[in-house]
Amino acid sequence: MKRFTLFVALAVLAFGLSSLNAEAKLTSGMATGKAEFQSMGPLAFGPDGILFVADTKAAAIVALSTGDTKAAPAGTSLKVEAVNQKIAGLLGTTADQILIEDMAINPISRNAYLAVSRGRGADAVPVLIRIKTNGTPELFSLDNVKFSRAELPDAPADKMVGQGNRQSNPRRESITDIGYLNGRLFIAGLANEEFSSTLRSVAFPFKTVDNGTQIEIYHGAHGQFETRAPVRTFTTFKIGKEDHLLAAYTCTPLVQFPVSDLKPGAKIMGKTIAELGNRNRPLDMIVYQKDGKSYLLMANSSRGVMKITTENIDKAEAIKARVADKQGLTYETIEGWTGVDHLDRFDANHVAVLRRGEDGSLKLEALALP
Repeated sequence: MKRFTLFVALAVLAFGLSSLNAEAKLTSGMATGKAEFQSMGPLAFGPDGILFVADTKAAAIVALSTGDTKAAPAGTSLKVEAVNQKIAGLLGTTADQILIEDMAINPISRNAYLAVSRGRGADAVPVLIRIKTNGTPELFSLDNVKFSRAELPDAPADKMVGQGNRQSNPRRESITDIGYLNGRLFIAGLANEEFSSTLRSVAFPFKTVDNGTQIEIYHGAHGQFETRAPVRTFTTFKIGKEDHLLAAYTCTPLVQFPVSDLKPGAKIMGKTIAELGNRNRPLDMIVYQKDGKSYLLMANSSRGVMKITTENIDKAEAIKARVADKQGLTYETIEGWTGVDHLDRFDANHVAVLRRGEDGSLKLEALALP
């Protein structure tokens, strides 16, 4: 018995040392000090409590070592009423003077991290807020943190283009979504290339960032090929034995890209496998399993939360002609899930949603996966 106990103790110690070594490897090249941001946009967690934060105005990704690595107890949940009012109070302002840009759930602690703009317009100040599972909001200090930074080499210029109501600054869409898988950070957005819509696959820890992969799609609702519309949200998904990105665009094509095709400077054509309805902007998307099947769950600006089937996705035919309304993979709209601005996976059976009530207040809660 003593020998068995000693073996178990040594095994636990070895596992702990292995985890510490892995964490040390991921943070070994990081600086310690103040992490500077011009803006905060998309968020995504990697391993060991590392949070990736997109600074769209600077066209950069900052990896933060949050130190938030204590596992949440079994049965942990999340429910916070009027979270925007609580954050505004923490920041010494009013709810109408903050904007929540994105949300990510730490898969270890289940704490929620929110990219928030304090103020509106050019003078807005980016801040990172952590909402603990007990509902307490706190300002995540960036003054003395381990971090590393990766700047995009081919970002669009930071200037207004177009005329009248069509004026826009493409730099704001230099990074539209990010996601981590198997040691790589995937980045969607716009570049200054001929095909400005771009996907990148960047190794982490960061060393160098090459030019992105220029992507083209066929947009069935528009009846045309497109190279300038950015991916709005994406998730990783294995089709057969190969990893893919499933990417959703405004108005609302769903397109698959093999991860192996994402090479610096390449030009590739995505496979459009669904048209989910026009006059709509996808907001967030996750993949989950239930009753032995895989589904996509996607929040949208005007079509509610979609539960999209992935059955026979490996046999899906590419959409290559104009579509009047919907085609390809099918979905159901989740009844009662209205006003969802952001969502992220909470645990194996729940999704965290940030949704707006009729009075404008925001509720953050973990809901059972549909």
